[in-house]
Amino acid sequence: MTDEDRHTRNGEIGPAEWLAMNRTGSFDWDLDTGTIDVDEAGLLVFGLLPDAYDGRPVSLIARLAPEERARLEAVVRQAVTSGEVSYTAHFPIPQADGSPHWTHVQARILRSPDGRARRIVGVVRDTTAELTRFAFVQELEKRREVQTNIVERTTNALSRAVTVDDVTAALTGPGGLARLGADGLALGLVENGSLNIIALSGESLDVLNDLRIRRLDRGLPLAEAVLSGRPRFVSSFASLGRDFPELAPYLAPLDFRAACYLPLVAQARSLGGMALFYRGRTSFNADERNLALGLAAIVAQSLQRAILFDEERELATGLQATMLPRRIPRITGGEIAVRYHAAWSGRQVGGDWYDVIALPRGRVGIVVGDVQGHDTHAAAIMGQLRIALRAYAGEGHAPSTVLARASRFLAELDTNRFATCTYAQVDLGSGTLRAVRAGHLGPLIRHTDGRVGQPKLRGGLPLGLATVFGDEEFPETRLDLVPGETLVLCTDGLVEQPGSDIETGLTALSEAISSGPPQAEALADHLSERLWERWGSGDDVALLVLRRSPDPGTPRAPRIHQYIHQADPQGLSDARAAVGQALRDWGMTELADDAELLTGELLVNVLLHTEGGAVLTLEVLPEPVRRVRLSVQDRSSAWPRRRTPGEAATSGRGLLLLDALASRWGVEPRGEGKAVWCEIGPAPVPADSTANGA
Repeated sequence: MTDEDRHTRNGEIGPAEWLAMNRTGSFDWDLDTGTIDVDEAGLLVFGLLPDAYDGRPVSLIARLAPEERARLEAVVRQAVTSGEVSYTAHFPIPQADGSPHWTHVQARILRSPDGRARRIVGVVRDTTAELTRFAFVQELEKRREVQTNIVERTTNALSRAVTVDDVTAALTGPGGLARLGADGLALGLVENGSLNIIALSGESLDVLNDLRIRRLDRGLPLAEAVLSGRPRFVSSFASLGRDFPELAPYLAPLDFRAACYLPLVAQARSLGGMALFYRGRTSFNADERNLALGLAAIVAQSLQRAILFDEERELATGLQATMLPRRIPRITGGEIAVRYHAAWSGRQVGGDWYDVIALPRGRVGIVVGDVQGHDTHAAAIMGQLRIALRAYAGEGHAPSTVLARASRFLAELDTNRFATCTYAQVDLGSGTLRAVRAGHLGPLIRHTDGRVGQPKLRGGLPLGLATVFGDEEFPETRLDLVPGETLVLCTDGLVEQPGSDIETGLTALSEAISSGPPQAEALADHLSERLWERWGSGDDVALLVLRRSPDPGTPRAPRIHQYIHQADPQGLSDARAAVGQALRDWGMTELADDAELLTGELLVNVLLHTEGGAVLTLEVLPEPVRRVRLSVQDRSSAWPRRRTPGEAATSGRGLLLLDALASRWGVEPRGEGKAVWCEIGPAPVPADSTANGA
């Protein structure tokens, strides 16, 4: 009696029984005789009864599909002929009811000493249950992976949303519905007892536009979900129409099969509701319901942050708006544009400001400044300082006095805050500016030829600090704005680019001013779009653009103006070229060479013997004889002196050239300076004089 028989007789389960219970059998294939001995459990795996099996291999695999039979035979043949010692195979065996039972064979090849395969022994087992469970687990993992991906992508997209508009853009923009795993979306917010649908996304959902703003009642499923605080999962739109008759007329055009209506609640506050629509779904299992509720929680938290941000930003910008001037006075002889852009950081309102002040004798005061800090306290101090500076300027004080008094006023507020600013008094009639600077950026000037200069303004300490340190000196710098030139003042938010020094920002600002349109309003918009919207949105920006009206003259009497800086050697050459080109354009080519030569002599005299730049004016005097008039204005009161240069002298011939080339010349006092002028001509009048306009 074998040990196995004794175990069975004693009621114990032997190895064969264990294998049979696990649908596993064994086989012994004699390759010499071509017969396979398969135990009872093994035959059950192959779907055969012991009495019906004749021991032939072909009978064992008779139920296999031809392609599976050929594949199994190829596996065995390859293992036997290649000298391998084992092989495995996995194949389905169709059952009587047509369902496949998956079978796994694991075999060992027994060979004679000469390597010839004699027998194959192994086990065969039914793996259908294992594969079914594996497929179930794989499908479950796939669904969970999809759900996890939906949550991660939605959370990531909403993490960058700052405003309510950002939230709706993340949900309805490109890829928004795909992130949610839905085919349509409706998002509503509760406002003053109404449910306002702020976003609709998905094909055919536009039919719900009539229901965008409604009283918050239980007449619609989304409103009902908001009021009850419970989600509603809909697998039949027909039942939805019966429960909500008011919605019934809109359901037919909707190309969806299922929907879920979710309340949006954050910190026990009902914010609104979200509806998700699906085309390929007719039911919601427990995992899908939990996913929908999780998405609603994520959206609710994002909306709560966004609503708070929008409220804070509205408060901040409203406070800032009350501190800035409500309107800008009209000016004669030019145009002014102002812009203020608040930082995109909630309540982080700053102390940047601008102002335009009407002054006695037709002048105008312009100022741009920045109070230290980015909070409501900085904005409040800015409002007080702006009013004080406006009052001091309106009294007619000199620019240096205005800033000295403003510094004293700020120090007396005892705020531990300082402020920077640039202030200028402008006379647009003469183009004269008197500018002072208190620790602030200086102005930039765009000339009529498009070049942008940055005049050097001597500066004092920031307002407040100047008084604390006992240094209230704010030296004035005189600038000249010729007709058609533009002055730009701004705060550092327009030129500070993260990761770069301020010089890089100033260079970019100069390029933007040069490439922008000439009109003040258009140029202000251009600078905002090119610079603030690109890198300045993290800080407040105050911007003021002042343009002196162009003076082109008339077609019969054209005129140009140009300012030449003392520190710009190229400006002299550019001015001579501009004079020659203008005369050629006006049909007076025969006078161009003399005019260029005299232009150089007059400008060199100013640039060498005075302490500032010069304003060049070229105009045509049509009556009674068509002549050219050149005028060079400077700030020096010293008049030119006639000298007799020796043969080796390198200067002193300017007035001799004037006598030789000009028909008339003279010197005129101009307030704090003078103008040296000369006339060249006469010139012949063109046959069609109107064709040679400026």
